[in-house]
Amino acid sequence: MSQSKVTLEFLFEAHVRTLALTLRRDTVTNYRCVAHRFLGYLRAAFPLVRRPAQLRRDPHLLGWFRWMCEQDPPLCNKTRADYLLGLRRLLDDLTANGHAIQPDLIRREDFPPRPQYLPRPLSPQDDRLLRDELRRTDDLPANALLLTRATGIRIGECIDLALDCLRQIGPDQWALHVPLGKLHTERLVPLDEDGRRIIDRILALRALAPSARLLKSEGFLLPRFGGHYALYQTLLLALAGAAKRAGCSCPATPHQLRHTFASQMVRFGISLPALMLLLGHKDIRMTLRYVQVTQQDLQREFHAARQRAPQPHSVPVLSVPNRPTSADLPGILQALAATRHLLEMYRRAVSDEKTRRRLQRLDRRLLNVTKQLDHITTAEK
Repeated sequence: MSQSKVTLEFLFEAHVRTLALTLRRDTVTNYRCVAHRFLGYLRAAFPLVRRPAQLRRDPHLLGWFRWMCEQDPPLCNKTRADYLLGLRRLLDDLTANGHAIQPDLIRREDFPPRPQYLPRPLSPQDDRLLRDELRRTDDLPANALLLTRATGIRIGECIDLALDCLRQIGPDQWALHVPLGKLHTERLVPLDEDGRRIIDRILALRALAPSARLLKSEGFLLPRFGGHYALYQTLLLALAGAAKRAGCSCPATPHQLRHTFASQMVRFGISLPALMLLLGHKDIRMTLRYVQVTQQDLQREFHAARQRAPQPHSVPVLSVPNRPTSADLPGILQALAATRHLLEMYRRAVSDEKTRRRLQRLDRRLLNVTKQLDHITTAEK
Protein backbone atom coordinates (compact mmCIF):
# COMPACT_ATOMS: atom_id res chain seq x y z
CA MET A 1 0.00 0.00 0.00
CA SER A 2 1.48 3.36 -1.02
CA GLN A 3 1.93 6.03 1.62
CA SER A 4 -0.47 8.34 -0.21
CA LYS A 5 -3.33 5.87 0.41
CA VAL A 6 -2.58 4.94 4.03
CA THR A 7 -5.13 6.42 6.43
CA LEU A 8 -4.32 8.32 9.59
CA GLU A 9 -6.25 5.77 11.63
CA PHE A 10 -4.10 2.92 10.34
CA LEU A 11 -0.85 4.86 10.84
CA PHE A 12 -1.71 5.97 14.38
CA GLU A 13 -2.69 2.48 15.49
CA ALA A 14 0.41 0.92 13.93
CA HIS A 15 2.69 3.47 15.56
CA VAL A 16 1.04 3.13 18.97
CA ARG A 17 1.67 -0.63 18.78
CA THR A 18 5.31 0.17 18.06
CA LEU A 19 5.50 2.50 21.06
CA ALA A 20 4.07 -0.29 23.23
CA LEU A 21 7.34 -2.17 22.76
CA THR A 22 9.30 0.36 24.82
CA LEU A 23 6.83 2.49 26.84
CA ARG A 24 4.79 1.73 29.92
CA ARG A 25 1.25 0.48 29.49
CA ASP A 26 -0.32 3.62 30.94
CA THR A 27 1.70 5.81 28.58
CA VAL A 28 0.65 3.74 25.57
CA THR A 29 -2.98 4.00 26.70
CA ASN A 30 -2.65 7.79 26.79
CA TYR A 31 -1.30 7.89 23.23
CA ARG A 32 -4.14 5.65 22.04
CA CYS A 33 -6.67 7.91 23.76
CA VAL A 34 -5.20 11.03 22.10
CA ALA A 35 -5.32 9.39 18.67
CA HIS A 36 -8.91 8.22 19.25
CA ARG A 37 -10.12 11.69 20.26
CA PHE A 38 -8.39 13.48 17.39
CA LEU A 39 -9.61 10.99 14.77
CA GLY A 40 -13.13 11.18 16.20
CA TYR A 41 -13.08 14.95 15.81
CA LEU A 42 -11.83 14.70 12.21
CA ARG A 43 -14.54 12.19 11.28
CA ALA A 44 -17.23 14.50 12.65
CA ALA A 45 -15.90 17.86 11.42
CA PHE A 46 -13.80 16.96 8.35
CA PRO A 47 -14.85 13.52 7.11
CA LEU A 48 -12.87 13.88 3.86
CA VAL A 49 -9.56 14.24 5.73
CA ARG A 50 -8.22 10.69 5.89
CA ARG A 51 -4.50 10.91 5.07
CA PRO A 52 -1.56 12.66 6.80
CA ALA A 53 -0.78 14.87 3.81
CA GLN A 54 -4.26 16.40 4.00
CA LEU A 55 -3.77 17.83 7.50
CA ARG A 56 -3.53 21.62 7.76
CA ARG A 57 -3.01 23.78 10.78
CA ASP A 58 -6.00 25.89 9.77
CA PRO A 59 -8.72 24.65 9.90
CA HIS A 60 -7.99 21.10 11.13
CA LEU A 61 -5.66 21.60 14.12
CA LEU A 62 -7.01 24.99 15.16
CA GLY A 63 -10.52 23.58 14.95
CA TRP A 64 -9.54 20.71 17.26
CA PHE A 65 -8.07 23.20 19.76
CA ARG A 66 -11.39 25.08 19.81
CA TRP A 67 -13.32 21.82 20.10
CA MET A 68 -11.37 20.87 23.23
CA CYS A 69 -12.06 24.28 24.79
CA GLU A 70 -15.79 23.90 24.15
CA GLN A 71 -16.24 20.52 25.86
CA ASP A 72 -18.83 20.21 28.61
CA PRO A 73 -17.65 19.53 31.24
CA PRO A 74 -14.60 21.56 30.18
CA LEU A 75 -11.19 19.95 29.90
CA CYS A 76 -8.62 21.35 32.29
CA ASN A 77 -5.45 22.98 30.97
CA LYS A 78 -3.30 20.02 31.94
CA THR A 79 -5.47 17.57 30.01
CA ARG A 80 -5.49 19.76 26.90
CA ALA A 81 -1.73 20.23 27.12
CA ASP A 82 -1.24 16.46 27.44
CA TYR A 83 -3.41 15.88 24.34
CA LEU A 84 -1.39 18.40 22.34
CA LEU A 85 1.87 16.89 23.50
CA GLY A 86 0.74 13.36 22.61
CA LEU A 87 -0.55 14.30 19.17
CA ARG A 88 2.59 16.27 18.40
CA ARG A 89 4.70 13.25 19.29
CA LEU A 90 2.64 11.01 16.99
CA LEU A 91 2.83 13.48 14.09
CA ASP A 92 6.57 14.03 14.56
CA ASP A 93 7.20 10.28 14.58
CA LEU A 94 5.19 9.80 11.40
CA THR A 95 7.17 12.60 9.75
CA ALA A 96 10.41 10.96 10.81
CA ASN A 97 9.19 7.73 9.22
CA GLY A 98 8.86 9.46 5.85
CA HIS A 99 5.20 10.46 5.76
CA ALA A 100 4.37 13.79 4.11
CA ILE A 101 2.98 15.95 6.91
CA GLN A 102 3.05 19.73 6.91
CA PRO A 103 5.49 21.10 9.49
CA ASP A 104 4.57 23.28 12.44
CA LEU A 105 1.03 21.98 12.83
CA ILE A 106 1.27 22.33 16.62
CA ARG A 107 3.29 25.27 17.98
CA ARG A 108 4.58 26.19 21.38
CA GLU A 109 2.03 28.98 21.78
CA ASP A 110 -0.80 26.47 21.33
CA PHE A 111 -0.15 24.91 24.73
CA PRO A 112 -2.31 26.31 27.55
CA PRO A 113 -0.48 27.40 30.71
CA ARG A 114 0.07 24.62 33.21
CA PRO A 115 -1.68 25.20 36.54
CA GLN A 116 0.75 25.89 39.38
CA TYR A 117 -0.91 24.05 42.24
CA LEU A 118 0.24 24.58 45.79
CA PRO A 119 1.37 21.45 47.61
CA ARG A 120 -1.43 19.78 49.53
CA PRO A 121 0.06 18.04 52.54
CA LEU A 122 -2.14 17.05 55.42
CA SER A 123 -2.26 19.46 58.31
CA PRO A 124 -0.24 18.29 61.34
CA GLN A 125 -3.46 17.50 63.20
CA ASP A 126 -5.01 15.55 60.31
CA ASP A 127 -1.73 13.72 59.79
CA ARG A 128 -1.65 12.63 63.43
CA LEU A 129 -5.33 11.61 63.45
CA LEU A 130 -4.98 9.62 60.23
CA ARG A 131 -1.88 7.74 61.34
CA ASP A 132 -3.49 6.90 64.69
CA GLU A 133 -6.54 5.53 62.88
CA LEU A 134 -4.41 3.46 60.47
CA ARG A 135 -2.53 1.97 63.42
CA ARG A 136 -5.83 1.08 65.11
CA THR A 137 -7.10 -0.56 61.92
CA ASP A 138 -3.88 -2.57 61.58
CA ASP A 139 -4.73 -4.56 58.45
CA LEU A 140 -2.70 -4.95 55.27
CA PRO A 141 -4.06 -1.85 53.47
CA ALA A 142 -3.63 0.29 56.59
CA ASN A 143 -0.01 -0.77 57.05
CA ALA A 144 0.70 -0.24 53.34
CA LEU A 145 -0.56 3.31 53.69
CA LEU A 146 1.52 3.80 56.84
CA LEU A 147 4.58 2.64 54.90
CA THR A 148 3.79 5.12 52.12
CA ARG A 149 3.54 7.94 54.68
CA ALA A 150 6.75 6.89 56.48
CA THR A 151 8.87 6.73 53.31
CA GLY A 152 7.28 9.17 50.86
CA ILE A 153 7.13 6.58 48.08
CA ARG A 154 4.44 6.71 45.42
CA ILE A 155 1.40 4.52 45.97
CA GLY A 156 2.18 2.64 42.75
CA GLU A 157 5.71 2.00 44.00
CA CYS A 158 4.32 0.66 47.27
CA ILE A 159 2.06 -1.74 45.37
CA ASP A 160 5.03 -3.07 43.37
CA LEU A 161 7.42 -3.52 46.33
CA ALA A 162 9.18 -6.87 46.24
CA LEU A 163 8.99 -9.38 49.05
CA ASP A 164 12.68 -8.77 49.81
CA CYS A 165 12.46 -4.96 49.62
CA LEU A 166 14.06 -4.50 53.05
CA ARG A 167 17.83 -4.18 52.59
CA GLN A 168 20.59 -3.82 55.19
CA ILE A 169 23.19 -1.40 53.91
CA GLY A 170 25.36 -1.13 57.03
CA PRO A 171 25.49 -1.72 60.78
CA ASP A 172 22.05 -0.69 62.06
CA GLN A 173 21.34 0.94 58.70
CA TRP A 174 18.37 -0.22 56.65
CA ALA A 175 16.77 0.92 53.43
CA LEU A 176 13.68 0.20 51.37
CA HIS A 177 14.46 -0.91 47.82
CA VAL A 178 11.99 0.88 45.52
CA PRO A 179 11.78 -0.88 42.13
CA LEU A 180 11.64 0.68 38.69
CA GLY A 181 8.62 2.94 38.65
CA LYS A 182 7.16 6.05 37.08
CA LEU A 183 10.47 7.53 35.92
CA HIS A 184 12.11 4.17 35.11
CA THR A 185 14.49 4.52 38.05
CA GLU A 186 15.06 2.53 41.21
CA ARG A 187 16.36 3.83 44.52
CA LEU A 188 17.04 2.99 48.16
CA VAL A 189 15.01 4.97 50.71
CA PRO A 190 16.44 5.00 54.27
CA LEU A 191 14.26 3.34 56.89
CA ASP A 192 14.06 4.12 60.59
CA GLU A 193 12.88 1.75 63.30
CA ASP A 194 9.24 2.69 62.73
CA GLY A 195 9.50 1.84 59.04
CA ARG A 196 11.04 -1.53 59.80
CA ARG A 197 8.24 -2.32 62.26
CA ILE A 198 5.67 -1.55 59.57
CA ILE A 199 7.32 -3.94 57.12
CA ASP A 200 7.55 -6.64 59.79
CA ARG A 201 3.83 -6.20 60.47
CA ILE A 202 3.01 -6.42 56.76
CA LEU A 203 4.97 -9.66 56.51
CA ALA A 204 3.14 -11.08 59.52
CA LEU A 205 -0.26 -10.15 58.08
CA ARG A 206 0.79 -11.44 54.67
CA ALA A 207 1.45 -14.89 56.15
CA LEU A 208 -2.19 -14.98 57.32
CA ALA A 209 -3.60 -14.22 53.86
CA PRO A 210 -5.42 -17.01 51.94
CA SER A 211 -3.12 -19.29 49.98
CA ALA A 212 -4.91 -18.48 46.71
CA ARG A 213 -4.21 -14.81 47.24
CA LEU A 214 -0.54 -15.49 47.95
CA LEU A 215 -0.16 -17.56 44.79
CA LYS A 216 -1.22 -14.54 42.73
CA SER A 217 1.19 -12.34 44.69
CA GLU A 218 4.36 -14.38 44.47
CA GLY A 219 7.34 -12.08 44.81
CA PHE A 220 5.29 -9.04 45.96
CA LEU A 221 5.22 -7.63 49.48
CA LEU A 222 1.50 -6.83 49.32
CA PRO A 223 -0.79 -9.75 48.45
CA ARG A 224 -3.58 -9.18 45.95
CA PHE A 225 -6.64 -10.93 44.57
CA GLY A 226 -6.57 -9.04 41.27
CA GLY A 227 -3.86 -7.05 39.57
CA HIS A 228 -2.14 -3.74 40.22
CA TYR A 229 -5.24 -1.63 39.60
CA ALA A 230 -7.45 -3.72 41.91
CA LEU A 231 -5.02 -3.28 44.80
CA TYR A 232 -4.78 0.45 44.02
CA GLN A 233 -8.55 0.77 44.36
CA THR A 234 -8.44 -1.16 47.64
CA LEU A 235 -5.87 1.25 49.05
CA LEU A 236 -7.87 4.26 47.87
CA LEU A 237 -10.99 3.03 49.66
CA ALA A 238 -9.00 2.14 52.79
CA LEU A 239 -7.47 5.63 52.94
CA ALA A 240 -10.80 7.38 52.39
CA GLY A 241 -12.45 5.27 55.09
CA ALA A 242 -9.64 5.85 57.59
CA ALA A 243 -9.70 9.63 57.01
CA LYS A 244 -13.47 9.70 57.58
CA ARG A 245 -13.30 7.60 60.75
CA ALA A 246 -10.42 9.71 62.08
CA GLY A 247 -12.42 12.91 61.66
CA CYS A 248 -9.96 14.58 59.27
CA SER A 249 -10.95 18.04 58.05
CA CYS A 250 -10.84 16.95 54.39
CA PRO A 251 -10.67 13.70 52.38
CA ALA A 252 -7.17 12.30 52.04
CA THR A 253 -5.50 11.01 48.88
CA PRO A 254 -2.43 8.78 48.55
CA HIS A 255 -0.39 11.57 47.00
CA GLN A 256 -1.09 13.79 50.00
CA LEU A 257 0.86 11.32 52.10
CA ARG A 258 3.84 11.94 49.81
CA HIS A 259 3.44 15.72 50.06
CA THR A 260 3.17 15.44 53.85
CA PHE A 261 6.37 13.37 54.03
CA ALA A 262 8.25 15.91 51.89
CA SER A 263 7.13 18.91 53.94
CA GLN A 264 7.99 17.15 57.19
CA MET A 265 11.48 16.30 55.94
CA VAL A 266 12.11 19.97 55.15
CA ARG A 267 11.05 20.91 58.67
CA PHE A 268 13.51 18.34 59.99
CA GLY A 269 16.28 20.15 58.11
CA ILE A 270 16.94 17.90 55.11
CA SER A 271 18.54 19.53 52.09
CA LEU A 272 16.60 19.82 48.84
CA PRO A 273 19.09 17.67 46.83
CA ALA A 274 18.73 14.89 49.40
CA LEU A 275 14.95 15.23 49.38
CA MET A 276 14.97 15.01 45.58
CA LEU A 277 16.75 11.64 45.82
CA LEU A 278 14.37 10.42 48.53
CA LEU A 279 11.33 11.23 46.42
CA GLY A 280 12.84 9.80 43.24
CA HIS A 281 12.67 13.03 41.24
CA LYS A 282 14.92 13.91 38.31
CA ASP A 283 14.37 17.67 38.54
CA ILE A 284 14.71 19.82 41.64
CA ARG A 285 11.82 21.98 40.40
CA MET A 286 9.45 19.07 40.88
CA THR A 287 10.73 18.61 44.44
CA LEU A 288 10.03 22.26 45.21
CA ARG A 289 6.41 21.76 44.15
CA TYR A 290 6.04 19.08 46.82
CA VAL A 291 7.19 21.21 49.72
CA GLN A 292 4.96 23.46 51.77
CA VAL A 293 6.69 26.07 53.85
CA THR A 294 4.19 27.44 56.36
CA GLN A 295 4.30 30.80 58.11
CA GLN A 296 5.46 29.03 61.26
CA ASP A 297 8.35 27.54 59.29
CA LEU A 298 9.30 30.98 57.98
CA GLN A 299 9.27 32.46 61.48
CA ARG A 300 11.39 29.63 62.85
CA GLU A 301 13.93 29.77 60.03
CA PHE A 302 14.15 33.56 60.20
CA HIS A 303 14.89 33.71 63.93
CA ALA A 304 17.29 30.76 63.72
CA ALA A 305 19.20 32.51 60.94
CA ARG A 306 19.36 35.74 62.97
CA GLN A 307 20.78 33.85 65.93
CA ARG A 308 23.43 32.21 63.74
CA ALA A 309 24.36 35.50 62.05
CA PRO A 310 27.83 36.81 63.00
CA GLN A 311 28.32 40.21 64.54
CA PRO A 312 28.53 43.07 62.02
CA HIS A 313 32.04 43.49 60.74
CA SER A 314 33.75 46.62 61.97
CA VAL A 315 36.77 48.15 60.27
CA PRO A 316 39.70 48.17 62.68
CA VAL A 317 40.75 51.64 63.74
CA LEU A 318 44.44 52.27 63.46
CA SER A 319 45.96 55.24 65.19
CA VAL A 320 49.33 56.86 64.78
CA PRO A 321 51.17 56.70 68.07
CA ASN A 322 52.33 59.99 69.58
CA ARG A 323 55.80 58.67 69.29
CA PRO A 324 57.23 55.50 67.80
CA THR A 325 57.12 52.58 70.17
CA SER A 326 60.68 51.90 69.16
CA ALA A 327 63.16 53.86 67.10
CA ASP A 328 63.78 51.09 64.64
CA LEU A 329 62.62 50.06 61.18
CA PRO A 330 59.63 47.90 62.35
CA GLY A 331 58.32 50.83 64.41
CA ILE A 332 58.64 53.21 61.44
CA LEU A 333 56.89 50.72 59.13
CA GLN A 334 54.05 50.40 61.62
CA ALA A 335 53.63 54.18 61.78
CA LEU A 336 53.64 54.42 57.98
CA ALA A 337 50.94 51.71 57.70
CA ALA A 338 48.73 53.54 60.22
CA THR A 339 49.27 56.84 58.41
CA ARG A 340 48.34 55.35 55.02
CA HIS A 341 45.19 53.84 56.53
CA LEU A 342 44.02 57.13 58.03
CA LEU A 343 44.88 58.94 54.83
CA GLU A 344 42.73 56.54 52.81
CA MET A 345 39.79 56.90 55.21
CA TYR A 346 40.04 60.68 54.92
CA ARG A 347 40.30 60.50 51.10
CA ARG A 348 37.07 58.51 50.85
CA ALA A 349 35.22 61.15 52.86
CA VAL A 350 36.40 64.04 50.67
CA SER A 351 33.91 65.08 47.97
CA ASP A 352 36.24 67.29 45.92
CA GLU A 353 37.68 65.16 43.12
CA LYS A 354 40.85 67.27 42.74
CA THR A 355 41.70 66.89 46.42
CA ARG A 356 41.02 63.13 46.23
CA ARG A 357 43.55 62.76 43.39
CA ARG A 358 46.18 64.73 45.32
CA LEU A 359 45.70 62.54 48.38
CA GLN A 360 45.99 59.43 46.19
CA ARG A 361 49.33 60.67 44.81
CA LEU A 362 50.53 61.32 48.34
CA ASP A 363 49.58 57.75 49.32
CA ARG A 364 51.65 56.39 46.42
CA ARG A 365 54.66 58.35 47.71
CA LEU A 366 54.21 56.86 51.18
CA LEU A 367 53.96 53.43 49.55
CA ASN A 368 57.27 53.99 47.80
CA VAL A 369 58.84 55.01 51.11
CA THR A 370 57.49 51.80 52.66
CA LYS A 371 59.00 49.71 49.86
CA GLN A 372 62.40 51.36 50.26
CA LEU A 373 62.34 50.68 54.00
CA ASP A 374 61.42 47.04 53.25
CA HIS A 375 64.49 46.78 51.01
CA ILE A 376 66.67 48.18 53.79
CA THR A 377 65.20 45.72 56.27
CA THR A 378 65.88 42.82 53.88
CA ALA A 379 69.48 43.97 53.28
CA GLU A 380 70.21 44.17 57.00
CA LYS A 381 69.07 40.60 57.47
